[in-house]
Amino acid sequence: MSETDLIKLLARKGVSPWRAQIARWIESPRIQWTTTSVILFNAILMGMETSPYLMSSFGSTLKLLDKICLAYFVAEIVTKLSVYRLSFWRNGWNCFDFAVVAIALTPGAGIWGVLRSLRVLRVLRLLTVIPQLRKVVAAFMHAIPGLAGVIALMSIFYYTFGVLVTTLFAEAFPDWFGSLGKSFYTLFQIMTLESWSMGIVRPVMETFPWAWAIFIPFIVVATFTILNLFIGIIVSTMQELASLAEPHDKENATLLETLSRMERDLAALKSQLSQRN
Repeated sequence: MSETDLIKLLARKGVSPWRAQIARWIESPRIQWTTTSVILFNAILMGMETSPYLMSSFGSTLKLLDKICLAYFVAEIVTKLSVYRLSFWRNGWNCFDFAVVAIALTPGAGIWGVLRSLRVLRVLRLLTVIPQLRKVVAAFMHAIPGLAGVIALMSIFYYTFGVLVTTLFAEAFPDWFGSLGKSFYTLFQIMTLESWSMGIVRPVMETFPWAWAIFIPFIVVATFTILNLFIGIIVSTMQELASLAEPHDKENATLLETLSRMERDLAALKSQLSQRN
């Protein structure tokens, strides 16, 4: 849950004091850092479980520690469900956490074995615990509409060059350009600049000396122009969200402080009334 959800819970009428107290506790920095530490520790455990040597020597211990980490995650989800109730499902990050933990609880036999292997997704819970990572993901999701035009442009560009190189080079180099799919993969390798010169372009130029006139414009447009457009849109979106979130974060902090002060004053008032009675 975010600070906004915590504020909504505390500001709601009829919320039991124990729910408000547990909500503050589960969202406190100490618990958040504990959850982060457990996620990182669990990630290390899952990496160690991929080693046959470690599993043969310490397999039972590693599995026990993994179950303890999973029990912590289950307890965290159950606690949040008991506190936030239906509001729990209104937060997309909570739904993601629930799905990840539910997958980890699936049996490891039969058709469920594939889902069981997805328990490594628990590492992605770092995205929900660390606010900075949440901001990066939010910026990327917010940038998707702006990226749609760039993706469409890149798709047209890729398709055009894919058909071109398949038509020109398929007969001489069937492993690289024998089909449209192979051409797409080869063009992707060239775009990433991975062995594009000595591995692909120069061998093609030995048969077709003019091939540089196709591959160099492709690299200039695909690698230096379109990819930089991707980066530029994401960076500008992150800056925009950061400028919008800063006053919102300050407002949330002020509201939390105000609600805490009101609760303390109310508790003091109840204490005075009880003493008078």
